[in-house]
Amino acid sequence: MNTSTLNSNTKTARKQIRVIIAEDQGMVLGALAALLEIEGDIAVVARAKNGKEALRAVLAHKPDVLITDIEMPEMTGLDVAAELKRLHKDTRVIILTTFARAGYLRRALDAGASGYLLKDMRAEQLAEAVRRVQQGLRVIDPELATEAWGEPDPLTDRERQVLRMAGDGVASTEIATDLGLSEGTVRNYLSEAISKLGAGNRVEAARIARTKGWL
Repeated sequence: MNTSTLNSNTKTARKQIRVIIAEDQGMVLGALAALLEIEGDIAVVARAKNGKEALRAVLAHKPDVLITDIEMPEMTGLDVAAELKRLHKDTRVIILTTFARAGYLRRALDAGASGYLLKDMRAEQLAEAVRRVQQGLRVIDPELATEAWGEPDPLTDRERQVLRMAGDGVASTEIATDLGLSEGTVRNYLSEAISKLGAGNRVEAARIARTKGWL
């Protein structure tokens, strides 16, 4: 038996790893699923196009691994990871993103993610990352790993939430209504965030925070 046949048989003999993929770009979602399904030991049991769909799919299918982008409608991949951690679910999370930012990596690890990888990696590397994460190991892009513990994120969760909305152009009155806060409290959160980031206004503060991966 030649080596390629042996490797193929070994993959098939392994217990299948059940995976869900969450990605809001349809072509990328389809490509990721197709690449992983080539692997004999990986089965894509569901796909999701936004964070809420991903969370519902994980709760319904109980996969071994969720592969998710960060920026998605409804809930971000980081929000989904944090919610699964809060619910004490066994599904392990791999963040697969274009954002090569240490701030995002720190937040992903804090949210309980087991992997943080960039979308320009090779398909076989992603498949191997799925296997390693399923085994309880952590897989992180090596270039980001050395940067992750550099400049700390100065924002609190509430400051981040308010600044993200303000950076998207939402008025303080609307932010206050949506979050159940007073308008004065919203202004205080924004003032603190602007001061911490050394920015001149809320728009500049949001830009700085996004650049560093803190939003």
